[in-house]
Amino acid sequence: MNQPRHCPAVLIAAPASGQGKTTVTAALARLHRNLGRKVRVFKCGPDFLDPMIHERASGAPVYQLDMWMVGEQESRRLLWEAAGEADLILIEGVMGLFDGTPSSADLARHFGVPVLGVIDGTAMAQTFGALALGLARYQPDLPFAGVLANRVGTLRHAQLLEGSLTEGLRWYGALSRETGIELPSRHLGLVQASELNDLDVRLDAAAQALGSSCEVALPPPVTFAAPQVVNAEPLLDGVRIAVARDEAFAFTYGASLDLLRAMGAELSFFSPIHDHALPEADSLYLPGGYPELHHQALSQNTPMLEAIRAHYGAGKPLLAECGGMLYLLDSLTDVDGTRAELLGLLQGDAVMQKKLAALALQSVELPEGTLRGHTYHHSLTSTECQPIARGLSPNGGRGAEAVYRQGRMTASYVHFYFPSNPSAVAALFAPDLETAIAGKPAPTSAAFADQNVGAAVRRFDLPAIEP
Repeated sequence: MNQPRHCPAVLIAAPASGQGKTTVTAALARLHRNLGRKVRVFKCGPDFLDPMIHERASGAPVYQLDMWMVGEQESRRLLWEAAGEADLILIEGVMGLFDGTPSSADLARHFGVPVLGVIDGTAMAQTFGALALGLARYQPDLPFAGVLANRVGTLRHAQLLEGSLTEGLRWYGALSRETGIELPSRHLGLVQASELNDLDVRLDAAAQALGSSCEVALPPPVTFAAPQVVNAEPLLDGVRIAVARDEAFAFTYGASLDLLRAMGAELSFFSPIHDHALPEADSLYLPGGYPELHHQALSQNTPMLEAIRAHYGAGKPLLAECGGMLYLLDSLTDVDGTRAELLGLLQGDAVMQKKLAALALQSVELPEGTLRGHTYHHSLTSTECQPIARGLSPNGGRGAEAVYRQGRMTASYVHFYFPSNPSAVAALFAPDLETAIAGKPAPTSAAFADQNVGAAVRRFDLPAIEP
């Protein structure tokens, strides 16, 4: 358990958002998978949509890596475990390579994973080499693997880009700008994988195009140190949790669901759109998603509305995040002005906006303990309910999101990352109110506070947040 593991790995990054990192990462994953290799993909920072694409591309679960939200020790554990089973590890970065604190470059440097730079080659020739050199040399101690050109026109165009590289930078190939390869998006990011009927066709086409433009050799192996592992306490032993999952509610972290199971919970998935009854459950979890695209169907499913109201009326625990919180409100109005009446358990109304309303990492001090997560939404909510807490962003990002509490119902725009405080999460879902209030501390929570928070603060000069 204390032995390091070795596995080829690269972190896919770009000079800015919108360069096509997700398409390239998915193409690489499918390319190597089609060659019979076991590929594990990770995503830097909070994100739900890109991992859905990468799971289809790689055929394996995708988890988040982040020095603040996930923590250094947990990120190390995830990489070390993947290195024990994979032939290749791919990590998709976030924003531009050096953007944010901590950045994708910080994570790559910390774990010794070389960076594969993705550069949009549209309307560019020899300048491609200058951008590549800048990415590679801007921080001299950053491990750098090479570059890959995206949205290339002709074969001659790709040759010009490759020929512009200097100082021995490796060429990892090119992807064309064909629309059949690019992945479509909407206001919160990419379209969900389940909505793309031709996703596998797109992925195979991208893999084939990439494979024909370069050598398909694995990058050099990276050494991943063994983590300090603390087992989860069985704080939810036998607790049955109903989890919403369909076209409207799909924004869940795999690590969060894993934690619930590790603490002994039994998870049952259901559809607020299509099902007419809740599974037998002690607690209910309504994660985020796209309820604004399905609010009419949600409004018309009267049996499900009544079932959730009955769950709340029985005093059972209910956690609703972002889109899940919108479902609790009196009404939701989309960008076209179409209004739908919803659960009415949380007094207030939400209206979708055409531009971003909030985007930020969040740390929230609840009565059960401090939880970390993030917020990202395009709606504005009006309510007279008074919050029991507000989020705090570690880097000054927009949004100090409110958390509302009515009985055993907790609702917020914040998407919580459950492993940041297992005992607090257990208290939110525990059917026994006295146990929930007591919030028995779990060793995993203390370990997270001592190791992950401390490491992040020391390494990246983040403001300290009390666990």
